[in-house]
Amino acid sequence: MIFKVVATDRISEQGLEPLAEDEAFTVVHVPDSKDPRFDEELATASGLIVRSATKVDAALLQLAPELRVVGRAGVGIDNIDLEAATERGVAVMNAPAGNTIAAAELTLALMLSVARRVPEADRSIREGKWERSKFQGIELRGRTLGVIGAGRIGGAVAERCQAFGMKVLVYDPYLSPEHLAGLDMPVVDLGELLAVADVVTLHVPLTDETRGLIGVDELAAMKEGAILVNVSRGGIVSEPALAAALAAGEIGGAGLDVYEEEPIPGASPLLLAPNLVLTPHLGASTGEAQVQVALETATAIRAALADGDLSAAVNGAALLSR
Repeated sequence: MIFKVVATDRISEQGLEPLAEDEAFTVVHVPDSKDPRFDEELATASGLIVRSATKVDAALLQLAPELRVVGRAGVGIDNIDLEAATERGVAVMNAPAGNTIAAAELTLALMLSVARRVPEADRSIREGKWERSKFQGIELRGRTLGVIGAGRIGGAVAERCQAFGMKVLVYDPYLSPEHLAGLDMPVVDLGELLAVADVVTLHVPLTDETRGLIGVDELAAMKEGAILVNVSRGGIVSEPALAAALAAGEIGGAGLDVYEEEPIPGASPLLLAPNLVLTPHLGASTGEAQVQVALETATAIRAALADGDLSAAVNGAALLSR
């Protein structure tokens, strides 16, 4: 039997090699899911690989009667209707490890950009100015980092910040006590972390529990001059509350890569907030990460279709209980 897998959203061709090199698979790459050819190919596909541009909802699933597995080449599966996929008996895979380093390094880039006021200084020079005294920053050495979410990415950030000479505190109510015990970092509650940390970085998924996790009260609880960084998911930080806190000088600065609405709307209060560095969801945007997430996803899809291995499916338990 030959399995057809459709890849879209400009998936790395190199990352598709585990499927392309297997005689049991045919890979069809349609870079844009708005292309009419995408619907045509999907009609006879056993597998589908997407990034974030394509929404895999109930309507799309109706176009793919033979579909058995969907792979998201990235960590989050916000663009996949997990309930609809499970109802159809479609396994959903993601790539939880492939973009770890890319996201961790972007976190540090935002942290350092805010701490040393790099974007402001760059703009100043381009305007013909030389304002050295205006852009005095802070050093990270000796400061306290508060990591909210100590999984793969949060752990990678903590490791790198320790190399900077930072003290690291962790808050993560979702990890097991055994995992937390193995971190070799103090584990505290959210209130203590916010009160003590000079830099707070977020690395949690967007769920009902984490939506609005950092709002008016949490921002008020942070140290004056503290920096907030979010490269995880939009919606975890209240954007109006953050803009207000920055405008009032309640915190020192922030760096954001993710937003409640993407692209960020022109009326967003963030666009006028001071001491704020914004990037357009670049967490996984490195050449290396795009190859790795595609490889991880392609490997999982191959195992699911060729071997019936659903161990990497985020809805595997639900499918097995059907």
